[in-house]
Amino acid sequence: MPLPANSSVESETSVVRNVLAFIQGSQASDAHGIDAGFNALALKLFAHQFRHNLPFQRFCIQRGKTIRVVKHWHDIPAVPIDAFKELTLSCQSPDVCERVFMTSGTTRADVKGRHYHPALAVYDRSMSANFRQGFMAGHERLRMGILFPTEPMMPNSSLAHYLALALGEFGAPGSRYFVGPMGLETDALIAFLRRAQQGHEPVGLLGASFSFVHLMDALAQRGESFQMPSGSRLLDTGGFKGQSREMPMDTFYQRLSVALGIGRGDCINMYGMTELSTQFYDRGNASVPSVKRGPPWIRSRVLDPVTGLSVPQGERGILAHCDLGNFNSVTTVLTEDVGIAVDDGFLLLGRAEGAQAKGCSVAVDEFLRAATA
Repeated sequence: MPLPANSSVESETSVVRNVLAFIQGSQASDAHGIDAGFNALALKLFAHQFRHNLPFQRFCIQRGKTIRVVKHWHDIPAVPIDAFKELTLSCQSPDVCERVFMTSGTTRADVKGRHYHPALAVYDRSMSANFRQGFMAGHERLRMGILFPTEPMMPNSSLAHYLALALGEFGAPGSRYFVGPMGLETDALIAFLRRAQQGHEPVGLLGASFSFVHLMDALAQRGESFQMPSGSRLLDTGGFKGQSREMPMDTFYQRLSVALGIGRGDCINMYGMTELSTQFYDRGNASVPSVKRGPPWIRSRVLDPVTGLSVPQGERGILAHCDLGNFNSVTTVLTEDVGIAVDDGFLLLGRAEGAQAKGCSVAVDEFLRAATA
């Protein structure tokens, strides 16, 4: 049964300290040490969440996955992502959490998933350490143009917080946002691009994928294009779910490269989600689909959504991620994204459809029945 609240607070302090230490230390450790350390900390987090997260505890007991039984992070049951919409998955009371991030609600607009963060220090350390390696490519700072609303405009958006961190920690003077209350500030953004081109100073452009579609449409209407200076980088995220039109990813990056003069190898796609505290990056999109990779504190598997077992190597399945940054909710999240495991990451193939989508729904129903019993 869950421990008293004061015991939970004390254990959370230790948990946060351990996670921060692992993130820091994993950047200088050998692979064997990282693997052993990841597994040990994942098991500690599982025990913490089993004790203090009652819906998760009930689900684990029904599956026969108790603290005594779970010996490896592969054994930790994956919680379907939709459970974040239905239940409070938090070891701490939501009232004492520093921030709650909410999903955009593109699939069920009336119900938003909630991810509770008692200590944003973990999310922030995970983001900054990973972003430096995954996007900055040796730059200490870049002049950044952010194609997304500010954090005060969207205080419950994990992406708004992520981009605010990127600008604050890695943005050079002259960095700014180009989305305001009326939408994309196209004239100001084009002036920003023109100054960068004329000044031969590399820039970083970061934002939601569909914001770049709006920019490309505006440039096409004006018959204008740019050649960004060498060293410029672009980061997009989110794809086109819930948007007015789709665009094949190969076409998207081809158009971006032509419109902005940034090579496809420098167009980085970030794969993340509100329900995780860590992001994945590729190494450019010269070809798609590109391999997504995470830092040492997140591990991925490709599963059958109903059985929870790994599919054979090379086969499609549903991606599940074990994120040590999720110290307060659940470490292991079953997504609704289809992927194929490769040696150093995974190929992201899109959203589940057909039998796989049905399997995800079955997994959600099973979790909710167990967690609310």
